[in-house]
Formats: sequence, C-alpha cells, structure tokens
Amino acid sequence: MRQIHQFLICLAVITGSAACTKKDSTMTNNSRPEGSNRLYYSSSPYLKQHANNPVDWYPWGEEALEKAKQEDKPILVSIGYSSCHWCHVMERESFENDSIARIMNDHFVNIKVDREERPDIDQIYMEAVQAMGLQGGWPLNVFLTPDQKPFYGGTYFPPKNWATLLTNIQATFKNKRSEIDESADKLTDALTVSELLKYKLKAGDVDFEKEYLDSFYNSMREQFDTVRGGFNRSPKFPMPVNWNFLLNYAEITGKDEVMEQVNRTLMAMADGGIYDQVGGGFARYSTDAEWLVPHFEKMLYDNGQLVTLYSEAFKKTGNDRYREIVFQTVAWLEREMTGSEGGFYSAMDADSEGVEGKYYVWTMEELNSVLGENAGLIAAFYNATASGNWENVNILHRTMDPDEFARTQEMSAAGFRAILRESREKLLSAREERVKPGLDNKVLAGWNGLMTRGLVSAYEAFGDEHFLDLAVKNGEYIRNFLIRENRLLRLKPDDNQEIFGYLEDYAYVIDAFLALYQATFEEKWLQSANSLTEYCIANFLDESEDMFFYSDSDRLIARKKEIFDNVIPASNSQMAVNLYKLGILMDSPEYSTLSDKMLGRIRPIISSDAAYLSNWAILYGYHASPTAEIAIVGKDAEAIRNEFSRKFLPNGLLMGSEGRTSFPPLMEGKDALGDRTTIYVCYNKTCKLPVHSTAEAFKQLN
Repeated sequence: MRQIHQFLICLAVITGSAACTKKDSTMTNNSRPEGSNRLYYSSSPYLKQHANNPVDWYPWGEEALEKAKQEDKPILVSIGYSSCHWCHVMERESFENDSIARIMNDHFVNIKVDREERPDIDQIYMEAVQAMGLQGGWPLNVFLTPDQKPFYGGTYFPPKNWATLLTNIQATFKNKRSEIDESADKLTDALTVSELLKYKLKAGDVDFEKEYLDSFYNSMREQFDTVRGGFNRSPKFPMPVNWNFLLNYAEITGKDEVMEQVNRTLMAMADGGIYDQVGGGFARYSTDAEWLVPHFEKMLYDNGQLVTLYSEAFKKTGNDRYREIVFQTVAWLEREMTGSEGGFYSAMDADSEGVEGKYYVWTMEELNSVLGENAGLIAAFYNATASGNWENVNILHRTMDPDEFARTQEMSAAGFRAILRESREKLLSAREERVKPGLDNKVLAGWNGLMTRGLVSAYEAFGDEHFLDLAVKNGEYIRNFLIRENRLLRLKPDDNQEIFGYLEDYAYVIDAFLALYQATFEEKWLQSANSLTEYCIANFLDESEDMFFYSDSDRLIARKKEIFDNVIPASNSQMAVNLYKLGILMDSPEYSTLSDKMLGRIRPIISSDAAYLSNWAILYGYHASPTAEIAIVGKDAEAIRNEFSRKFLPNGLLMGSEGRTSFPPLMEGKDALGDRTTIYVCYNKTCKLPVHSTAEAFKQLN
C-alpha cells in the first residue's frame, strides 16, 4: 500500500508527533456573528472551539461535500476531540493563523469532525493514514478528492510545515491529478476490503475447553510488567477489558499468579499519577511506564469501565483500596460529569489556561499554603518536593499504604488517615478555585452505557443504593431521550443535527440494560435490551460474514466492521457477549447461534494477541466454564438477589420476581415453594433441586 503513495513522498515534511496517542448541519444563516464560521451552529464543544477560526470550516455534511464537487477542490478533513491537547496546539498555531487560513480557504474545502460524534468517519480515515505507512493519532488531518477518497494525511503539523504541506498538496492536486485519483482509488479499494477477509477469518465450529484459555493467558503473560503492573511498554493505558478477562480467568483456573498481576496493576494505577489522588477519577493514559505522568484528560469511557473493574476486583479480593477508588471516582462523576437530566458528560480536557495538567499539579508553596502544619507530612506521603517531580511541579502519587506510611512517621494509622482525609478535602476545595479544564458536555449513548454498567457493578459490590439510583436515572435518560422506535440515537438531537447510534452505542447500552435488569428484576430493562438487539440484527448484521457493520448506513466510502478490542471492547465482541446472555435469558436459539458463529470466526486468532481480543476471550470463558442460570422467586427475591450480587460470579445470570411470571422465558413454571422465597440454580435449562437460602444455592454452583 505504501508504494501506491510513493509519488507523494515529495509532500512529506517533518510532522512532529501525535500526542493524543443524522441530519447534516447545512445552515448558512447570515445572522451568525461576524468572524464566525459554520461551526457556530454546532452543538459539539469541539467544533464550537473552532467556530471563530479564520478558517472557513464546515461540519461534515452535504453542503461541504457538494461544494467540493462543484468547485473541484480537494477536501481537508481535520478530526479531533475537545479534550485533545495537540488538537488545541494545532488550532492555536495554525487554524488561528490568518495567512495559513487564507491558503486553506483558497484551495480546500475544510471540514472539521468531532471524532466522538462521528467515529465512523474517524475510523475510515484513521485506517487510511495508517495504510499510507504513517502514524495515526489526533488531530488527524486527511486530504481527500472531491468524492471523499483519501490520498494523503497525517497528525499534528507545526505551522511552518503545515503551510508548506498545504501549498505542495494544492500544487500536486492541480498538476498531477490523474496520479492523485489513481492513488485514491486504490487506497479506497483497500479500505473497503472486509476485516474478516483481511484476517482470513472463516466460519468454523468452536470446541470449548478450559485448557485452551491457557493459550490466551500465555500470550498476555509474555507482555506483563511484573514490577510496575500493566504491560511492559510505555505509554501505559489502563485497558480494563484485559484485566476483566484475567479476573475471570483467575476465578476459572484458581491460578494465584494471575491475581498477583491483576492486583499489582490495579494497585499501581490507583497509587500513580494516572489516578487523581485529590478528586478521584482516572486520566486516559500514563505517558511513562510507572503510571506517574498522565495525559491529563479524563474520559467517561475509561472511568465507566474502571468502576466496573475495581468493583468486580473488590468482590473477589475484599481489598478496601478498591472500594475507596470506586467511591472517589463516582464522587468525581457526580461532581463534574453529571447533567441535571441524568446524562453523563463525555470528557474533561487535559488543559486549563492553555497548559496541560495545570489544574491538577501542585508546587510545594501551594501545599504549604493550603495545608499549613500538615503540608510536610502530606507532601511526603504524596512524594511532593520543593523542586517538583515533573517539570518543576508535583504530580501527587503514592508509594506506600497509609498505614505503612503512618508507621514510618510513628503515628497511629487512624490518626494519619484522619489527617489524610481532611487534607484531601482542603486540597479539593482549593483546587475548585482554579480555572477548570474544558468540559465536553456531549452525552453519548454508548459511553453512558459503559458508566451505567460500572454503577451497577458498584451497587452490587458495595450495596450502596445511591449507585443504583444513578444507574437507573441514566438508564431512564437513555430510554427517554436516545431511543426512538427501538432505534438508538448517539446523542440527544438538537435543532441542527440528529446522529443515529453506531454499533458501539447499541452494544454498550444493551449491556447496561442487561445489568440493570439483573440488579432490579424490572422487566422493562430486559425488554429494551431485546428490542435494541432485534434492531441491530435487522439493520447492522452482515449475514454473509456473521458480523455486524459499525454503522447502519452506507453513505461513506467504506462500511467497516470493528472486531479488535482496544481501550474499549470492540462493538462486535460486545454484541457477541450480549447475544450469548440474551440467548439464555430470552431462550433464543437465534441469538445463541449467532453469538457462537461470531466467536467461531474469531477463535483461531485469539491466542495470537489476546490483549486485543480479550472480550472475545471472556466470551470463550463463558462457554468453557458453565453459565449458572439463577432464578429467584418470592417476596424476598430482592434481598436474596443482593446476596448473590456481592459474590464474584463472573459466569452467572440472575433473573427473578416476587411472584410467578413467565418473563423472561426461563422463569416459566418456577414458583415460590411452601410460601418461601425459592432459588433455582440451573445449567443449560436443567435445574438442580430448588432451595431457600443462598448458602444452599452457593453449594450448587459449579
């Protein structure tokens, strides 16, 4: 593929590095403020950030695409998101520069895309840039022919290099148009090749053996950092789906070494600078191998998954540090990320006042001012010094447990913990007076599903009703504002745009609704999950390959399928998991068969790189270790359900009601015997003897 673009080498300049490793809006209302562009009408915080650039930006839509065709101009698509540090840098350096804007306006149709609103566009053009042999990242800047076909791209460019590249692209487009078109056609043909064909994933049966899980684990173990946790690389991303698989695998196999690595990783992240020691919540990744220096942006999707991970790890270990992390992270969610209607916002920026991390770091003078006589003690605990531990300031992080630290200071553990708690409150209060990072207040369906799932896990682990209240309120937000006749919207529509959901939105919302059903036994959640699944099968499924397309539209130049897990699980892997669970709960052979077919295609490559196929490995584990179908009937169904929920039971599905019911179908014929709440533990629809206590039921679990 790289050879196709050989003639474009003359365009290349030193790029620097990418550090952030519907109804179309076609309004041309003359009433917009002088100096603003068409992004003025956007609801996206990221697009609004560019609304006053001298660049004549368009949102993605028919107006811009038609203009490119009519004027026969190349399209520049610039893709980013609101909390991306280097997106802000390139805006300040280039997009606010009048002379650079003049080149862009004279020779290109310039389109700005929020990758969080339009991941389908980002997905295609990110793959295109990588196919050119270039490094991907954000901001992503891609040059297209007037019919949307990519022919060159890159990430962040310094202003001088950007101006040079624009001039060279314009000249090449004018003087070597036939070569541009030929290259773009070949690249577009490559982009339209199915992912399953690319990786030679054929239909096949699956033999489910516990021993085969060992190969998944072994492929991951080779990459472990056994000193600092995580994987042996930098930067380090949390990758919750990896550790969820390993939690489940440890439960199936009983291998102590697996839990040692899981605990090592979770504790290292919790103690590091990637975790906000003052306000709670995790940054997107650590730039180093020690979890010390974060890229300071906080994303809802990370924190939703990490709330799930730490809650499930608490169920298995009882580690109070995991409890603390969950409660602090949910407190951050409520304080910074929750709208009045119950929706959760997308992200907090890395920058404040134009400086990355400024909101989160401390000088020794600031600590002295806020904490007074306790400043030295707290500075020692959080490893802060007069000279700083990062760029002359301090990123607070822990290297000792509070009780261990108290012993080194010859203090009582209770006394130091009280000082620590009071000091955190003072630091948080002082930090609230600073200029806050920018907030991206988009409420995205799929990301909200991830956080709702996390809140349900927290409720199950700790029994705090407030977590369930937050989860239910968010679920109702999705049902009330983001579902229209079983079709999911990606975010709440406004007057200018309406963006329908992508497969990831359906996958994570269905998962959240399944969790809400099991936490409440309210049938509406299961019914909604089932209805959304039916829509997916009717509108996203490619029956020839037993996989789902990422979008239900073919208006772009390629229609992709997402199969590899990354910082969030792949939408196809999550749909396969959903179908497996719904196949049991709804007694649907259609769902079960489709899930098996999906896993059958992926199974041959799981062990080759389980780190990017962990959600598929989780699904394989569900098959390899029998799934418990637990039905509870009677007036104490809720109390008994809660006892089950506190147990680490990764391969179990709960259903129940206070009275006799036939929904879900597996509840048919199950009664409260002798007027006592009754528990049925079943495997593959075959039930053991009904019992009346969780102690008896636990003995029946395989």
